[in-house]
Amino acid sequence: MKNLGDTDIKRLNREWRRRTEGRVALLLDDLQTPFNVGAIVRTAAAERVEHLYLSGATVTPNHTKAHKLSMGTERFVQWTQFETTNAAIDAVKDAGYRLVGIELADTAVPLHEVTMGESVCLALGHEERGLSNAVLAACDELAFIPQLGRVASLNVAHAAAIAIYEARRRSWQKE
Repeated sequence: MKNLGDTDIKRLNREWRRRTEGRVALLLDDLQTPFNVGAIVRTAAAERVEHLYLSGATVTPNHTKAHKLSMGTERFVQWTQFETTNAAIDAVKDAGYRLVGIELADTAVPLHEVTMGESVCLALGHEERGLSNAVLAACDELAFIPQLGRVASLNVAHAAAIAIYEARRRSWQKE
């Protein structure tokens, strides 16, 4: 047993890209912590997220601290910053995405039960307040990540990674 070398890793990733269908995007709603945005950007680049829609006071991926944490991977992800939350929502809908909010809300279903479809945009909200009322109202469905421990919620970057992975995993199960 040995670790994969660069060529083997490229080959492995190429195979998984061929096996992966569907579009995934993210709507980042008022994420103000650069380190969270940077971590999300790095995960988004690793899992081929098509676009980041930034609303509210969301830090941009090229912010110095976000860039440092993402290790420059923002160059692999397209993103647009919108002046209003409604403009971001409209752009998501115009691009043909089903909007699924990741939120602890009374109508949310477990993430593994939510309907994502072939084109899904996962909405993630402010680190403390969650999704804004405008985004909550625009979501086609809300999902939560079941947790078994004594902690009430996850860091938004970790929640994003889990949600992105779930969206990608579904296309792999179709085989």
